[in-house]
Amino acid sequence: VEKYRPQALSELVSHRDILSTVQRFISEDRLPHLLLYGPPGTGKTSTILACARQLYQEREFGSMVLELNASDDRGIDIVRGPILSFASTRTIFKKGFKLVILDEADAMTQDAQNALRRVIEKFTENTRFCLICNYLSKIIPALQSRCTRFRFGPLTPELMVPRLQHVIQEEGVDVTEDGMKALVTLSSGDMRRALNILQSTTMAFGKVTEENVYTCTGHPLKSDITNILDWMLNQDFSTAYRKITELKTLKGLALQDILTEIHLFVHRVDFPPSIRIQLLIKMADIEYRLAAGTSEKIQLSSLIAAFQVTRDLIVAEA
Repeated sequence: VEKYRPQALSELVSHRDILSTVQRFISEDRLPHLLLYGPPGTGKTSTILACARQLYQEREFGSMVLELNASDDRGIDIVRGPILSFASTRTIFKKGFKLVILDEADAMTQDAQNALRRVIEKFTENTRFCLICNYLSKIIPALQSRCTRFRFGPLTPELMVPRLQHVIQEEGVDVTEDGMKALVTLSSGDMRRALNILQSTTMAFGKVTEENVYTCTGHPLKSDITNILDWMLNQDFSTAYRKITELKTLKGLALQDILTEIHLFVHRVDFPPSIRIQLLIKMADIEYRLAAGTSEKIQLSSLIAAFQVTRDLIVAEA
């Protein structure tokens, strides 16, 4: 993941509109305070580090950029101490501003965020702040209003595939067409996750196919889900229960995962609307109960029961 981290703004694959805006800020030398937010693996940290590399030369990087992560201490004392002293010292012999990058800013306490408000305002002349977070709601409104906000959404498959192919070529990995699809599906717009799955699958199996990817991440296979659905709708209760339990034990599947996957299938199968609605409500209940930590066996029988009732209703309607 680190080996292929984009080094320049031009190398980033997504969010063209954000990048062109930031690029314009830099070229006109009018960079505001930034707040980058969005799910993990979408290029927030890479973007700001690429900006920093463009703004400063290697040798002045250390004195001009202060990067603090969630793993570093960023309590109120750090904001009042090191951050304050870094921001307040002027740059001698050089025009331009310093850059303070606060990664995972949503992990900062309310007090620390409040202390940061004044620091940001007071030293705007020679310091720019860039906050990065996953959840905008965890940043206090006072900080949000002092920054220009950019949302980094999950990456689309069209953007991820070329980048993945580049890495695959460089590393000489054997990836099949369906393996590529599986990578993109399972990472759900998180580039870092896609690369991690690719790496672990390659190391485990040598060849990246759909089955290997699903096995490596412990996700139920498409074929398994189709079977489960088939058993629930076409077998009698005890047979379905026995077969699904066997499959779960054999493949080490969690009911939660099975439920999530089946949910996608329910939308694709052609059920009468009223019956589908009932089934989805039942599935939602089961998911809620699972999250509350109930017995998987009872919930599994409940799931099969829901499908059997659905089947009987369909037969009755027909």
